[in-house]
Amino acid sequence: MIITLTPNPSLDKTLQIPRLERGAVVRASGGRVDAGGKGVNVSRALAAHGLASTAVLPLGGAAGARLAELLDLAGVPARVVTVAGEPRVNVTVAEPDGVTTKINEPGPALSLSEVSEMVDAVVGLVSPGTWVAGCGSLPSGVPDSFYADLVPRLRDLGAHVVVDTSGPALRAVLAAGPDLVKPNLEELVEAVGRPLSTLGDVVSAARELLERGISTVLASLGADGAVLVSSGVCLYGTARVSRPLSTVGAGDALLAGYLAHISSAPADFGGALANALSFGAAATSLPGSRMPGPDEVAAFPATVHERLDPSQKLSLL
Repeated sequence: MIITLTPNPSLDKTLQIPRLERGAVVRASGGRVDAGGKGVNVSRALAAHGLASTAVLPLGGAAGARLAELLDLAGVPARVVTVAGEPRVNVTVAEPDGVTTKINEPGPALSLSEVSEMVDAVVGLVSPGTWVAGCGSLPSGVPDSFYADLVPRLRDLGAHVVVDTSGPALRAVLAAGPDLVKPNLEELVEAVGRPLSTLGDVVSAARELLERGISTVLASLGADGAVLVSSGVCLYGTARVSRPLSTVGAGDALLAGYLAHISSAPADFGGALANALSFGAAATSLPGSRMPGPDEVAAFPATVHERLDPSQKLSLL
């Protein structure tokens, strides 16, 4: 079982436009609405492959009901914590060349009792061997230490804990030592407090996080692929996409691919990284924040290397 926790879920609206012009009237050629939020996307990607996952998330109001309906349509079992506020609506504007502009709302404030109910919902689903992925930003009312406080509680129950977040929440959780963190390049730079311009820099930064108590670091690098570093393991891989349509949710799909493999083959880091890269690449080939199914993932084979060129420059910079 894989449980995802999304404290700040969203309705993700994507609009396709010919070109974004500031101050102009731009007519969309198409659009879609998906259930969103990082953990929700992970669960959606797993469900697209028939894998067991339960999404825990706070929902309220008409927008919350719509989000719950979309999860049901996607085949994602959900443990909904009813809250007073409605989930945020995030808008993505996608251009034909794959450039996306995303505008994210902050999300509703949660009360202390609502935060407590959310934690209890996760704890109530955990059994030894369960993977729990805490993903995304924290809405107002949720302390920066939320994920950090949750890690030891879940570990005491025998769970494997994964965290994918940013900012103060990421800095706080590093001291708690989750089993896995999945930063992108910007988040990894923030975590170590220095620029990272080469693959060697990324590996050094990931090893620094291991020294702080993290078991495994999966660093997603966009078009440059991903680096996986654990005790005695350092892998680099890529999966090429010739025509990307949207990067929204690609990192979440990557994490889903990793969890899908590592949860059944704990020692196969190479296979897990390859699966992660294929999931992520497939997601970028799809519109909006749509999650890829098996046929789409199979179309993007990944290459994984046990050796990398530490001087290789990162194209994201």
